[in-house]
Amino acid sequence: MASTDFARQIAGYGLTTAGILYRLPDHPSILQEYIWQDYDLAPRFPELNKFLAFWQAKLDGELFRITVAHKDLIGPADLSAVSGEFRLQ
Repeated sequence: MASTDFARQIAGYGLTTAGILYRLPDHPSILQEYIWQDYDLAPRFPELNKFLAFWQAKLDGELFRITVAHKDLIGPADLSAVSGEFRLQ
């Protein structure tokens, strides 16, 4: 039996990481970061949007900035050995 994460990857989901910067409820001039990570579909990010809707409805920390990384937005560089050296391609 395939794992749920693997099944989601087959369906087009990719690992998504969001850095969520928010204001502390008791000290709004102080920002704190929460890292969220799950499999999601770019570019609409339904899972992340569902989480952010929950955050706004149930949590006190006001959202300040969300930074998103996803394999369809940015990917690793391809490396290959050339004469004993690694070079970006």
